[in-house]
Amino acid sequence: MADADYDVLILGAGSGGYACALRAAQLGLTVGLVEKGKVGGTCLHVGCIPTKALLHAAEVADSARDAEQFGVRATLEGIDMGGVNAYKDGVVSRLFKGLTGLVRSRGITVLEGEGRLTGPRQVTVGDTTVTGRHVVLASGSHARSLPGLEVDGERVLTSDHALRLDRVPSSVVVLGGGVIGCEFASVWRSFGAEVTIVEALPRLVAAEDEASSKALERAFRKRGIAFRTGTRFQSVARTDDGVAVTVETEAGEQSVVEAELMLVAVGRGPVTEGLGYDEQGVAMERGFVLTDERCRTNVEGVYAVGDIVPGLQLAHRGFQQGIFVAEDIAGLDPRPVDETAIPRVTYSSPEVASVGLDERTAAERYGADGIATATYDLGGNGKSQILKTQGFVKLVRRVDGPVVGIHLVGERVGELVGEAQLIYGWEGYPEDVAPLVHAHPTQNEALGEAHLALAGKPLHAHS
Repeated sequence: MADADYDVLILGAGSGGYACALRAAQLGLTVGLVEKGKVGGTCLHVGCIPTKALLHAAEVADSARDAEQFGVRATLEGIDMGGVNAYKDGVVSRLFKGLTGLVRSRGITVLEGEGRLTGPRQVTVGDTTVTGRHVVLASGSHARSLPGLEVDGERVLTSDHALRLDRVPSSVVVLGGGVIGCEFASVWRSFGAEVTIVEALPRLVAAEDEASSKALERAFRKRGIAFRTGTRFQSVARTDDGVAVTVETEAGEQSVVEAELMLVAVGRGPVTEGLGYDEQGVAMERGFVLTDERCRTNVEGVYAVGDIVPGLQLAHRGFQQGIFVAEDIAGLDPRPVDETAIPRVTYSSPEVASVGLDERTAAERYGADGIATATYDLGGNGKSQILKTQGFVKLVRRVDGPVVGIHLVGERVGELVGEAQLIYGWEGYPEDVAPLVHAHPTQNEALGEAHLALAGKPLHAHS
């Protein structure tokens, strides 16, 4: 299409879409970026950034509450949600301003309005139709509910509503013990609410290594966060001062949990309905867009990135896919994104982070006798003692081979996952990592200690 309006036409300006736009413009391609809301999408406005701002406020509250442990006399007088929200919104506003300035400086054309795919390489926005030599579908995701469960935004909330709450609820039932549910449960407990998590699967953060799940569950019990795993939601009814949630165990035993609010945190669904993808012959499955490893759909010239593609719904996954697609279109022949190498972090207190395979998956792939593990307890780490945090670093390696999985639990361990990803991505052997020097005292040392142990020469860990 030599006469196309743009070299790259992107439907959606979230993490995947705007990253693709920025990189494509940097490579000299003309870019049209369609967005019905604000550039930055879910992550910036109602996802990663505002939730992590709440989590940091929660950490500050815990620090004030526990200050005496550190010899500091302080009292926590309460949570001013007006002030918390002003802080949160200020962070989002500054990042949004920076992002829009960057988009503008790269010469990217932003087409405001809801776009619809009306031809293989054609998007209609309102009364305007534009074309691209290549089209990138990046329409993102929305907070899901369950069949028959009505979200009213008052007593039954999604994460979108929860981010706008002007008060700390006295009590909350959190439906879903995955990343979103555990993060909000952590925030509200730090703010003083009574929290009960209801999770249908056998454990919290069930996508993580079983040892990580158990560690988080222990920490949550200690913090007074109640949870019921292996328990399914049945119904919710309004009461005079909140909600009554009926749940059922796998054994068929029913009970009712009462609270002021219920948060529905059962995952996110793809935003694809009514956008013309089906009509243009794009292969779909349960609302998701199917692609190959190079993010290409079955329709020539049409790519898809981010949450609408089956796999981890993480901003940094979409971000990396967007960069990849821009470089692929520009003819740079980039290396496809390795899904297993994408870092995963739950920013609760404590944090849970990982990259690569968990122990069960590694054993299935390489055989139980084909893997070895090592766990280094953060109790032996100086900085963790200073921070008064508990947790561990767990490594999974192939016998006489590279590390294939790294799992971390503890306060701030999300900051360690960058090195963990390098070790996994570069197929590092424990013997390669063990000689590397890690600054003392840092939690980063725990990664080094774990590799020393797995290399057969534990220093502070027990052999």
